[in-house]
Amino acid sequence: MGWLEVEYRDYVLAPGKQPLLLLFIGFIVAFLSIRLSVRMIRAGVSWWPGNINRGGVHIHHVVFGIALMTVCGVVSFAPFSSTLAWRSAFAAGFGVGTALVLDEFALVLHLQDVYWTEEGRRSVDAVFLGVALMGMLVLGAAPLGIDDIAPDERASRWDITATVVLNALMVIITLAKGKVWTGLIGVLAPVFAFVGAVRLARPSSPWARRFYRPGSRKLRRAMRRERRWHGRVTRARRRIEDGVAGKPHLADLALAAEPESTEPRPQE
Repeated sequence: MGWLEVEYRDYVLAPGKQPLLLLFIGFIVAFLSIRLSVRMIRAGVSWWPGNINRGGVHIHHVVFGIALMTVCGVVSFAPFSSTLAWRSAFAAGFGVGTALVLDEFALVLHLQDVYWTEEGRRSVDAVFLGVALMGMLVLGAAPLGIDDIAPDERASRWDITATVVLNALMVIITLAKGKVWTGLIGVLAPVFAFVGAVRLARPSSPWARRFYRPGSRKLRRAMRRERRWHGRVTRARRRIEDGVAGKPHLADLALAAEPESTEPRPQE
């Protein structure tokens, strides 16, 4: 038996992660495939299959994603699906459907075709976030740090409750501070939620509007940090998104290039 088979048996099969791993792989492969397809269509490649239209209606791939998620999700509860082979197959199908849905998340959110607009970047953000969360689950992360409790402490409900409540509170504070990515990743990796909870809030966040008085030292520091760091992170993320998913229309890029005000909203 080769070392790869041993590693797969010990780290995937033994802990029962094969369905989750195939879901993760199906998600990534489907996203990259559908993005390749839409970019080929956008480029006008003559030999590439075009959009699907029926009766003058453009059928978006989110429709196929919803159908695939529904079928795989429902059938996975059938008695015959309890075997590892069926669970793995339905998990892979569910991952493919999830990728198709999240790739058009912005369309569902806005209820209009914003795929190649600046608003369409939210779809890519949703996919990247999904990849991060699924990847941490594959690596063994447990929601809200339950897995961090020592084995001899797991018999105590109070220990589990205290851990979950504390980590959930940090996640809520992080989200309230306007750090959505950090907060959501903190659900599976509490250290992210802890860092987000103790650091300064973003100046436009609900936390800053509630606790940072206009002209206060904390608000000024938050605004300086927003201009210094968040702009760099945003530009780096946009370059990655453009490389993977394609650039929005030029008109939308021009609007996005206009600097956004970091002034806090007035108190009501």
